[in-house]
Amino acid sequence: MPNLSRYQPTFAKRYPVALLAAVVDVLLTIGAVYLAYWLRFDTWQMSGRYTKAAMFCAVSVLVSLWGCGLYGSWRGKSFFSQVGELAIGWLVATSALLSLAFFLKVSEDYSRQWFMYFVVAGSTLSVAVRFLVFIWLREVRSGGRNLKSVLLVSAEGGSTVEYYRKRSLHEDGFRIASSLVHGRSEQWLDSLVEEADRHGVHEVWLCLPLSEGGAVRSIMYALRHRTVAVRFFPEWGDLPLLNHKVSNIAGLYSLDLSCSPMDGPARVIKRMEDILVGGLITLLILPLCLFIALAIKVSSPGPVVFKQYRTGINGRKFKVYKFRSMVVHQEKSDSVTQATRNDPRVTRIGAFLRRTSLDELPQFFNVLQGRMSIVGPRPHALAHNEYYKDLVESYMQRHKVKPGITGWAQVNGYRGETDTLEKMRKRVECDLWYIDNWSLWLDIKIIFWTVFKGFVGKAAY
Repeated sequence: MPNLSRYQPTFAKRYPVALLAAVVDVLLTIGAVYLAYWLRFDTWQMSGRYTKAAMFCAVSVLVSLWGCGLYGSWRGKSFFSQVGELAIGWLVATSALLSLAFFLKVSEDYSRQWFMYFVVAGSTLSVAVRFLVFIWLREVRSGGRNLKSVLLVSAEGGSTVEYYRKRSLHEDGFRIASSLVHGRSEQWLDSLVEEADRHGVHEVWLCLPLSEGGAVRSIMYALRHRTVAVRFFPEWGDLPLLNHKVSNIAGLYSLDLSCSPMDGPARVIKRMEDILVGGLITLLILPLCLFIALAIKVSSPGPVVFKQYRTGINGRKFKVYKFRSMVVHQEKSDSVTQATRNDPRVTRIGAFLRRTSLDELPQFFNVLQGRMSIVGPRPHALAHNEYYKDLVESYMQRHKVKPGITGWAQVNGYRGETDTLEKMRKRVECDLWYIDNWSLWLDIKIIFWTVFKGFVGKAAY
């Protein structure tokens, strides 16, 4: 007989926790409106128009957070992934409120300082409350409560099951109740059902190679009379994946193995980031750019800006802009010689510009044009792409997103000359990791790290 203890109603099953979270967010948003009003006007007695604004703010934040998936299950999610979703949700809500105020022509009726206080207070309260809930859940789950039990099914010597056996899943809200090595007989299917019943598991995780995909149907059929959730964790082996996910294409489900993450809302958010941050940086660096241009023009003959074709998103060519750091010379049409230490082609000012990455500043105009992004894989010369694409596995996959001024590889020390194949492999690994794990929060971290450690590099000649 199945262990029915797991079917006993729990708080999460009796009450809609997502609704409770939504109510808390609405209250936090309204509270942030009042707090911002007190900070700005030194009184809690809000005027009528600010009371109406509180309702608009609450609805905008609620809809934005719902659209970003904040009211789904937290089980299995890290706290930082939730913070990333919160950041995106608040960014969308802020943009929506600003757009609404602009089109309704009421922006002059409200204090800009109040709005700034509201956004900072509201987003901070949202993160703080979720952090407290996350800590509370971790303590509860560490004590063995609020856990879903799992039955693992694996192939002989499978790597995925070994990964889960070594890692404690309690903080993620799961516990491994039992595990079985996959068999092919009817008796094995019966033993699978008996094991699931004996331990009263909530879920069955199938950690099988793709070659055993046909066994999924028979396992699903064997468990047809049980209400356990069944998840398939394919054993990929050495197959390189990029932004793998499940999609619904023309009514059929597709397991995407290599796709760009910059689709749908992510593409809009990435472009907004480039326009807002890139536009602000461009305004700030204009005086510096004029000074550098004058210094280049005075110190050596030739153009101030160096233009070269590079490979952009989806393999399209574009002209990248850089401050000229070398004397004017002619390269062979089919090759590009990388700068090396004490390269005689590099001018005195050019050496300083390359060492501090100031020669890259004109690329912010590439960003505003939409041909580059602030964060992304660095664009390589066309000749380098032709050379490395057959030597480094998945090399061309880095062109599934816009190239960037800085990137994950650069803040991890892989910038400047790539004089060995291993250095290029490491750079490409970093680029592909960034593409596979992209988030607005990751971009913010890379920009922050670039400011403090990414501009100056020993490998930049």
